[in-house]
Amino acid sequence: MARARSTKPGSLRVSIDVGGTFTDVCVLDDATGDIRTAKVPSSVTDPLASVIEGIETLDLDLSTVQRVTHGTTITTNALVMRQFPPAALLTTQGFRDVIEIRDGTQEDVWDAYKEVAPPYIRRRHRFEVVERIDYSGRVLQPLDVEGARRTAELIHAHGAQTVAVCFINSYANDAHEVQMKEILHSVDPGLHVSLSSEVLPEINEYERFSTTVANALLGSLVTRYIGRLADYLGRAGYTGDLLLMHSGGGSMTAALAQAYPLRLAASSIAGGAMAARHIALQCGYQDAIALDMGGTSSDITLVQDGQVRVTKQWWVEYGHPISFPGVELATVGAGGGTVAWIDDTGALRSGPRSAGAHPGPASYLRGGSEPTNTDANLLLGRLSTSLAGGTVTLDIDAAQNVISEQIAQPLGLLATDAAHSVIQIADSAVASAIRLMRQARRSLSPQAPLVVFGGAGPMHGVAIASELGIPMVIVPPSPGTTSALGCLLVDIRHDFSVMYQGDASDIDPMTLDERFLSLEDDARERLRFEGVPDEDIALERQVSMRYRGQWRSLDIPMGRGKGALLTAVRAFQDEYQAHFAYTDPHARVELYQLGLTAIGRLPQIPFRRHASVSTRPSPSSQRMAVLNADGTPVATPVYQRSKLRTGHIVLGPAIIEQPDATTVIPSSHRAVVDEWENLRITEVAGA
Repeated sequence: MARARSTKPGSLRVSIDVGGTFTDVCVLDDATGDIRTAKVPSSVTDPLASVIEGIETLDLDLSTVQRVTHGTTITTNALVMRQFPPAALLTTQGFRDVIEIRDGTQEDVWDAYKEVAPPYIRRRHRFEVVERIDYSGRVLQPLDVEGARRTAELIHAHGAQTVAVCFINSYANDAHEVQMKEILHSVDPGLHVSLSSEVLPEINEYERFSTTVANALLGSLVTRYIGRLADYLGRAGYTGDLLLMHSGGGSMTAALAQAYPLRLAASSIAGGAMAARHIALQCGYQDAIALDMGGTSSDITLVQDGQVRVTKQWWVEYGHPISFPGVELATVGAGGGTVAWIDDTGALRSGPRSAGAHPGPASYLRGGSEPTNTDANLLLGRLSTSLAGGTVTLDIDAAQNVISEQIAQPLGLLATDAAHSVIQIADSAVASAIRLMRQARRSLSPQAPLVVFGGAGPMHGVAIASELGIPMVIVPPSPGTTSALGCLLVDIRHDFSVMYQGDASDIDPMTLDERFLSLEDDARERLRFEGVPDEDIALERQVSMRYRGQWRSLDIPMGRGKGALLTAVRAFQDEYQAHFAYTDPHARVELYQLGLTAIGRLPQIPFRRHASVSTRPSPSSQRMAVLNADGTPVATPVYQRSKLRTGHIVLGPAIIEQPDATTVIPSSHRAVVDEWENLRITEVAGA
């Protein structure tokens, strides 16, 4: 087959998203605005093999590619599965057990017997050295160099390949950690070392230790993977930079990703959130709710005032906090492979356990023996027996048997009624999570649409929106590859921070500005090193504030000029009211930390806008399906998404099929194809 080439050399942008089930590749041609996508199964043993397969499926000439951006789950999977190289923690004498003592909290406050997952590094591999620095950075006890060398030799004898160095109060003075790193490398030059003063120079030792440990554990894994990927891209003709999507909703260069590998955790989720933001803005909405429903779970994020919300408190496993900025989300165990089951009281339950990709739903005929949402959707006629362009065939008899035996018969229901109940429970679980997030963000517009994507999102989106009173559901052109699309949409982004504590009323604005200017110098230096010209650099200041005597703080945008601090204090009062429905204008407000977001703007994507057509769409087939809340089967027209054009209107009941997703449109709803080829689904008034 002849190689497909761009009409303009160097005009292609490529994004790659490696998920647990599928690997997605998205290609945008700047010259035409056209987008091509590919979806291939993710390799269980080697993620790079799936990347190569996806690129080869699209027959890409990488010499015509100007940028490659990559999102991956390899770091998240490594943390979940605890697949780490031999590692050690080195800390100040007396602080060996910080990561085991934690903060005393429980994920479920009502379950006193549920154990928190054990530390990533066992106690026998946690070492102490004599040194001490106080809160202000003053050296109280110099580093015991001889003792430190003996400890370094002991770590080497243990076979450690990576070390996390976490000295108490190193955020205020990093001299001892830097000295310790030199000693470790003098004993073992190939040792991967993460310093807490570089990874997270913040005061709270539990969060700082936990983040640095996880970062150290992922170092060699990410370095090897990025090295192999860069080598492949170079051999295939790519000459540009490899950018990696990170959890904060931006991208970073390969070199920086190797220094901060933990930032790659949750990068796929961040990609989906950034794509949802773009789609919402494209459709004229500053606020939106993003729902990414895949094979295992549903990830929910909010877009507010045109921005994806970011948090510094999240985790892959509870008890091991990650304090790098990450997209704020809620995750629900509801996806295509989510298992339905009956509990000890005889109640029907759904999730959080999943059949996963292997063996998968029973209808896949790959050894799955439990009923899943996919099996229920298939039995209800909502899902075709042929998926992914005919590469996956589902067996409806297997779905009926497993639902009948494990759900319907024990509950005394018909198989279709049981399947409908399974879907309703899954939808309600997602709706409840969205409801809680909306309540926490009371200022979110009631007109905010639900942007649904992932392989299962468009099938469940309208039912979830109806339960919540959300007026519109937006389905992007390629729902199953939306996270990959998000990787194309992000700029280079770095986050800097420095501790700065003091009462807001006592702080000298000039001194505060000097500290920000120092951070900005560091930010410009890093972005210039990555090839970003000065005119494309944007710097956004933030300050963490709290009421005096409190522990947790809120991040507030910080302006410039004489009145910036007073304006920030007022904004803090408003944000506190929005978060906690309470404020105290007479309480003293203190600054806790200064933050800076450094953005290297990349060229904007010229998405193609499509002209409206006057023709009417025609269904390709028809089948009986349960689409409505009453559970009644109805004759349902089936449309092919590839045949729909801008201006087409599809009235429910209807099903719209495409290789990567199926969209369900119940009765009394209609879908309109907009100029960006999104489906905008709304309820028909008076229907």
